[in-house]
Amino acid sequence: MTAVSFALILTGVLLNAAAQLLLKAGTNAIGHFEFHLENLLPIGMKVAFQPYILGGLSCYVISVVVWILALSRVQVSMAYPMLSIGYVVNAIIAYYWFGEDVGFMRLLGIGIIIIGVYLVSRS
Repeated sequence: MTAVSFALILTGVLLNAAAQLLLKAGTNAIGHFEFHLENLLPIGMKVAFQPYILGGLSCYVISVVVWILALSRVQVSMAYPMLSIGYVVNAIIAYYWFGEDVGFMRLLGIGIIIIGVYLVSRS
């Protein structure tokens, strides 16, 4: 895998991770809600115009473009497992930003993911 290919994959993964984190920040800002027919429009408008959610959706769109560029250079069987890096990034940032619990089992799983990504990248 070339440096450019790896950079594209990593950029796509990080944009995807950022999208998830921004969507979570957006839902935290809105608060708990449920969609019902009577509140579909008000809640839909809150979601549609929440800045973090708009940022997350923008990250998704850009990540798709970057991912397509990456897939034009790398086999999907090599690129797709690299998406697991996003799990690691999200767990770490969610711990700091949202105070989410990252216990021993989750850390062990993250370690296994890192080993797996390393092995796939070396193959």
